[in-house]
Amino acid sequence: MTPFYDPLRSYEDNYANGPFGAFAEPGVAAVAPPAERFLGRPVHRAFGIPAGPLVNAAFCAAAFRHGYDVNVYKTVRTRSHPSHPFPNTLRVHVGGDLSLETARGALLADADFRGTASISNSFGVPSRDPDEWQPDMAAAVAAAGDGQLLVGSFQGTHPAPGAADRVSAYVADHVAAASLVVETGAPVLEMNLSCPNEGTADLLCFDTAAVVRIAGAIKEKVGDVPLLLKLAYFADDSALAALVHATAGIVDGYAAINTIPARLVDAAGRPALPGPGREVAGVCGDAIRWAGLEMVRRLARLRDDAGAGFAIVGVGGVMEASHHLAMRAAGADAVMSATGAMFRPGLGAEVRAARGA
Repeated sequence: MTPFYDPLRSYEDNYANGPFGAFAEPGVAAVAPPAERFLGRPVHRAFGIPAGPLVNAAFCAAAFRHGYDVNVYKTVRTRSHPSHPFPNTLRVHVGGDLSLETARGALLADADFRGTASISNSFGVPSRDPDEWQPDMAAAVAAAGDGQLLVGSFQGTHPAPGAADRVSAYVADHVAAASLVVETGAPVLEMNLSCPNEGTADLLCFDTAAVVRIAGAIKEKVGDVPLLLKLAYFADDSALAALVHATAGIVDGYAAINTIPARLVDAAGRPALPGPGREVAGVCGDAIRWAGLEMVRRLARLRDDAGAGFAIVGVGGVMEASHHLAMRAAGADAVMSATGAMFRPGLGAEVRAARGA
């Protein structure tokens, strides 16, 4: 089955000509009324596709048509930014769970997508200029039907070296990006704090003080528009607790996880992805489900302990309807699938139909 985002094509080819496979077909409309609520809004199922493979309005509209009801438009910036060179997505060969210890070694990655369960994510957070992505995101917002919801993902861009007051400029760029997303009519915002292509140890989600400053500035600007924080996997319980305790009164929820970074090599032991700085890439799919599920449980425990009301979005390795149910049982208010949805585009309809959902 052809994935709706075709990993054998470049990012630009996908953007211009996709979606592919089943997502190029009309899809099936929902016949029942919305059965759930997410962030106070009615949805058929609080299930969808996270930031990543839905690169423009055509992809978002296709996702809505095919039974994915809460979808995230790929992360945007305040200015244009190129994609990493092709290839961006490879099959990653992992036997079972990708533990943090295993990820410190080398994993074989290639373009043989038969029986794919885990893939690489190495795009570098490309973005069109706002003059292009704003009207396109507005079209994606409009493509959501009754009981469906589009989330606008964004992130700030580091100022050039030598720029005056780089910290304040970085905060201001996040605020500007959030404001541009709100202008499109997107009813929910998601701030990407966890892109594996922006570094690993220095991910923004691990800098609690910076997140508090940025998130506070954004909420002061956007007011009541819900704001989610997209997180990486936290190995340290105390660090996760510190972030949640410092931000739960500012933001409306957390989405976890993005990916687990690992060094990818080809059959000859050479870097699998071309170009400098791409030896390590984020790994998505079945191999990281344990980490997404664990983070949902930990966030739910922190929520319960604090008597808080923030939302939790479970992401990572959701490949079938039963995985969605496991995430919900662990405490997720919504669940999203990237790799599973790409290679099994009917997953949205399966989740809608699953008993116990």
